[in-house]
Amino acid sequence: MVLEKAPVTVRSRPAAPRRRRRTLLPYGLLLPAVVLLGLVLGYPLVRLVVISLQEYGLRSLFTGTTNFAGWDNYAAVLGDDQLLPVLARSVGFCAALVTGTLVIGFVVALLLQRLGKGMRTAVTMCLIAAWALPNVASTVVWQWLFQPGYGVVNWLLTQVGFGDLTQHDWTTSPASAFTLVWLLVVWQSVPFVALTLHAGLSQIPRSYYEAAELDGAQPWRVHRTITFPFLRPILGLVTILSVIWDFTVFNQIWILTQGGPDGGTTTLGIWTFTRAFSRNNFGQGAAIAVVSVVLLVAMTALYVRRLVRSGEDL
Repeated sequence: MVLEKAPVTVRSRPAAPRRRRRTLLPYGLLLPAVVLLGLVLGYPLVRLVVISLQEYGLRSLFTGTTNFAGWDNYAAVLGDDQLLPVLARSVGFCAALVTGTLVIGFVVALLLQRLGKGMRTAVTMCLIAAWALPNVASTVVWQWLFQPGYGVVNWLLTQVGFGDLTQHDWTTSPASAFTLVWLLVVWQSVPFVALTLHAGLSQIPRSYYEAAELDGAQPWRVHRTITFPFLRPILGLVTILSVIWDFTVFNQIWILTQGGPDGGTTTLGIWTFTRAFSRNNFGQGAAIAVVSVVLLVAMTALYVRRLVRSGEDL
């Protein structure tokens, strides 16, 4: 009787994981963009900080010579009685603008989802046209619409029955002036937010909404459990951009109110301009601008951190 030998199986060792080779190619591809941003944004920012540390006025502007002031400009700005009212006004106005833009933009994005193809295209083209219009040109048109005497809005409100508003000036009180600017800035900002959120909504699977409808979920619960979690990264991005744009609003306020009445619509941007060019004190104007940049970075740092973390989790 011949006994057959059982086959011997040799277990192979698991292959060692390959080490990723670090290459400088991604950094080389990013280098042109970094250099361009450094020239376009870095140099003006460094120059701004340098001017904020100098006694820079009209004489320095023409002669090119100036004296070193150190922290005197910052001490004068931080000790100014106008700082706290202007700062509170700027932050509050920015919060109102961002809230209005996000809420109205989200509603418009939901409406775009429910429109037919032809009507959606028409509304999208109107939104792009409103967004592409330069803010100075749109501000002048807005000024004409609310002009006392022959403004279209005043005439329309008078015809509807809100009283005789043909001679009403919307810039005589800070509340109505800020409302006028708020309507303009939100009208200019909603198209970008609406189209961006609409693009995000189109990527959410419809099966999720169908399942929620079968379960009898209410619309608010559907948005809370499905829409908002999917749109969280996009909402974070548009929030950061809205804060940056709305905190630095200048053209609309300056053209419509020039910071009036009695400084009631003066924000940090308007205060920087008037301090630098009306008083010819470019050093203090630069110091206010640097403080504005620091505040803006502090306001957006939290949102940027959350956006980066959400991107890493995907």
